[in-house]
Amino acid sequence: MHSYPYYHNQWHSLMPNGYNGTPHYYNWANSHPAFYYRNMILQDYGKKPLVVNIDQAAKQNDNYRTALWTGDHFQVTLMSINPGEDIGLEVHPHTDQFIRIEQGQGLVQMGNSKEQLDFQTMAYEDYAILIPAGTWHNVTNTGNVPLKVYVIYAPPQHPFGTIQPTRPAEHA
Repeated sequence: MHSYPYYHNQWHSLMPNGYNGTPHYYNWANSHPAFYYRNMILQDYGKKPLVVNIDQAAKQNDNYRTALWTGDHFQVTLMSINPGEDIGLEVHPHTDQFIRIEQGQGLVQMGNSKEQLDFQTMAYEDYAILIPAGTWHNVTNTGNVPLKVYVIYAPPQHPFGTIQPTRPAEHA
């Protein structure tokens, strides 16, 4: 039997090793209450095993940034960008970045300097954006709903437990 902090919802089953074709449904009475009926507590579960519906978690997040998992070598954060707003032009000299759009659409800009963002393209739901370390980048929400994304940083970019309800002033 799997124990905390593994999560799943009532529509999925966990298959134990040696699965014989009979579904093994997780015993709700013994499960952790953090994930129940498609809602989970959005906090940093770093350095603990975690199974999560990342699409649901990203769409549930209403903060500008919420760290979901911070390990020694990479980090997963959730972001919500309001229509017309952007992530903020930035560069991470030693951190590669992966952004996956779960809801909405945005203009992606990248370049070798903040004055020369010569890579520009649109990205939509289910698109992935890969940003090499040292590349200036920004994503602007061009839609009419919040842009919901999850971001993987390698190595971690933000302190364990980061929750930013709104965009920091340095990105405004």
